[in-house]
Amino acid sequence: MTGWSLGLRTVSDGSLQQLTQNGVLYSHSNSFVSRKGSKTSLSSYREKEMFLPSIFRFLVRKQVGMLILAAFALLAFLTAFWMVNKEDASRSSELDFKEWFENSTYHLSALLPRKVMVCDEHNAQLPPPHALAMIQTKDSSAFPDPCRNFAFPPPPPGDRRRIGPRSCPVCYVPVEQAIARMPRVPSVSPGLQHLTYFHEQIPMKTEPHRGSAFGGYPSLVERNASFDIKESMTVHCGFVQGCRPGDRTGFDIDAADLKEMEQFHDVIVASAIFGNYDVIQQPKNWGKTTREKVPFYMFVDEETEASLKNSSLLDSRNRVGLWRIILVRNVPYSDARRNGKVPKLLLHRLFPNVRYSIWIDGKLQLIVDPYQILERFLWRQNATFAISRHYRRFDVFEEAEANKAAGKYDNVSIDHQIDFYKKEGLTAYSEAKLPITSDVPEGCVIIKEHIPITNLFTCLWFNEVDRFTSRDQLSFSTVRDKLMAKVSWNVNMFLDCERRNFVIQAYHRDLLEQRAHMTVVRSHAHPPPAFVRDSSSSKPPVRRPPKRGKGERKSNSRRHRKVGSGSKGSSTTF
Repeated sequence: MTGWSLGLRTVSDGSLQQLTQNGVLYSHSNSFVSRKGSKTSLSSYREKEMFLPSIFRFLVRKQVGMLILAAFALLAFLTAFWMVNKEDASRSSELDFKEWFENSTYHLSALLPRKVMVCDEHNAQLPPPHALAMIQTKDSSAFPDPCRNFAFPPPPPGDRRRIGPRSCPVCYVPVEQAIARMPRVPSVSPGLQHLTYFHEQIPMKTEPHRGSAFGGYPSLVERNASFDIKESMTVHCGFVQGCRPGDRTGFDIDAADLKEMEQFHDVIVASAIFGNYDVIQQPKNWGKTTREKVPFYMFVDEETEASLKNSSLLDSRNRVGLWRIILVRNVPYSDARRNGKVPKLLLHRLFPNVRYSIWIDGKLQLIVDPYQILERFLWRQNATFAISRHYRRFDVFEEAEANKAAGKYDNVSIDHQIDFYKKEGLTAYSEAKLPITSDVPEGCVIIKEHIPITNLFTCLWFNEVDRFTSRDQLSFSTVRDKLMAKVSWNVNMFLDCERRNFVIQAYHRDLLEQRAHMTVVRSHAHPPPAFVRDSSSSKPPVRRPPKRGKGERKSNSRRHRKVGSGSKGSSTTF
């Protein structure tokens, strides 16, 4: 009840209320105020008295309605939020808390504006003509071709003592001749001429897939658009938080190493060991030019570097033998194998001024000169990208089942990735895909020329590894086939036995340590018997023949002599 209405109402004892109007005090008993005017003013006051509370009541009802609507909207939002979380939880039961938090809150970041910029591609520049002449001292036509009449030999006969894959003969030209065959200009990049990369200071997740801030969380729309080859393209390719990879972008590298990595090189060899997972293998059989012109880079994390220092393998120049050690801090993933995919697939971003690169996994030992490898698998084939096919499997579906059986990754994530590819049109490998010889690579060696189309291929391959599982064999054929459908480009998938000709595969560190431990345990559990000779007897110890198992025949010396003394024209191989 307002103060104005109190001034109009009479009290219960009937006392007169006085009203002040225009500075004059009036009462109901005043004779000069007519009855009609009194009734009119009173009714107007009462109308105002009733109108104001009605407005107030209407506003109250309106606020309550809005509150009810807001409550229902909040309830619907929370219900959808719970359903999304439940779906994500059922899709992958092994997400850690960080991944779960990102997957659960992607819709919040989708409401915020994104500030995305573009980083230019650093194309490798050819060195001055005099520098190139120092390497290519002779024309390749001046050399005879030692591999012109080389024929691939038949497979060797089976050996029960050696099961599994093995190497096969490969014809390499001499190192000097291989250097002379190096192309003087870069290969043509079909379709794509200029490639740039997305840069976002604070990457935001807009869809409920895994991905990472390091990869920039590309949406499905952006992913699909990246397979549409154009003359100029901008794609996600890791390192999205900066335009200089390794400089506060995640996968951080010291400034001195970055400066070294930005120098021009015709050829580099690179590898990586994260989580102290492998033992560094030293290359062999390299020539003088290779030692002077081809740097070897090994990327390691802090755990691996500490192990190298503790074992006194790392010298004062940050080298272990021929390898220059590149320390990586602030690695983007908790999985060491996934961190290894960064240099493996994104070497063109880490080395912007390199023409050719050879990637080998940390467990491999290179035993052929890099120039000979490049000549055999790139230059001789007019190829820009080479990788060996898997020695046994050719089909992605079989590879997925083999990964699940071996526990390479959780089954839910593998099934999700394969189902996604099936919906996109992935089919089992068959002869209908020829001349494509396989859908499954043995991805431990990658031989590459750094041109826009190959850089795009490894960018998109990395994006699949970042979005789905770290098993890059599962995503290789999807990326390759999508690019081949747009432009005239192919991958040289050579035989795995040829790969085994130029690298030796060692065991991972954990297997080496396990084998060493088992050897020690067996030596302590079953020590060799000590021979004790009886001093009282001068007779030599009597050797007892070994016990024959059931079904074994007694040796017959006469029979052996008869076989050995066969006719002159016969021969026996033992």
